[in-house]
Amino acid sequence: MDSHGQDEQRVVWAVVGTDIGPLMLAATGDGLVNVVFHASDAVRDQALERLAARLGGWPAEEPDSPLLAEAIRQLRAYFAGERHDFDLPLDWSLISGFNRQVLRELASGVPYGTVVGYGDLAGRVGQPGGAQAVGAAMGANPLPVVVPCHRVVESDGGLGGFGGGLETKRKLLALEGVLPEPLF
Repeated sequence: MDSHGQDEQRVVWAVVGTDIGPLMLAATGDGLVNVVFHASDAVRDQALERLAARLGGWPAEEPDSPLLAEAIRQLRAYFAGERHDFDLPLDWSLISGFNRQVLRELASGVPYGTVVGYGDLAGRVGQPGGAQAVGAAMGANPLPVVVPCHRVVESDGGLGGFGGGLETKRKLLALEGVLPEPLF
């Protein structure tokens, strides 16, 4: 326990270069706990502060940690077009309730190269009419790319929002063959 009576959990992190910019990956002994887009120094520092506050203890930069090795390997294979599914232990402790239910359904029920509407995903978890709540769950996703919130789109074919930015969402969907790669 730490000085505030919270259980401390060992958290390790690394920044990995990808086709969509640097991603910060963080893991605990339970699995990958956080993926952060556009991991500049400022973004990374904010993410580390949030992790320390939520999980107790300051995360350690350990790019060679066995806790991160498989996640790094699978993400590199995904961006190289060699992997379509992630098979990683995930630590869901940063999300709960409805949001966790939606994200688990997304992770297991929306395969590579496909998309689902916000409303359709709401229906899958027993909340027809809950499209806005699904949008909020996507925005709270602590594990983007691995839990593929980029695959959730508007019912009229629009991209919808995306925490990593719409250009990042376009690139991920193009990688998966859902959208054409931009010409320029």
